[in-house]
Amino acid sequence: MTISDWVPEACTLPTADQPLRLAEFDDLFTTALRAITRTSPTTLELVLDAVAEETAADLTTRETACCSFFTFTYTPTADGQLHLETTVPPAHTAVLDALAARATALSTF
Repeated sequence: MTISDWVPEACTLPTADQPLRLAEFDDLFTTALRAITRTSPTTLELVLDAVAEETAADLTTRETACCSFFTFTYTPTADGQLHLETTVPPAHTAVLDALAARATALSTF
């Protein structure tokens, strides 16, 4: 699956920048992802190592700026992890499907 297969028209990130953004998500998934759960068609829950909080917050803030349909909610836990709930409206479940597939494929847990 290529980026153009699932990036919706609503995304305002320039096409040339999309591979770079995908690489940033890949790096986050490879280095900090500890668990992944799809709780509904429109919700994906990721557990990240808390040391990645600043990186994840910066990345998701920039992602929301170009893909405003995303909602990212962070919840730190007492055990040193960070829960990242990612939600999309029903019209964008294919984007969340692709993000979940990518995270699963790159996970090391």
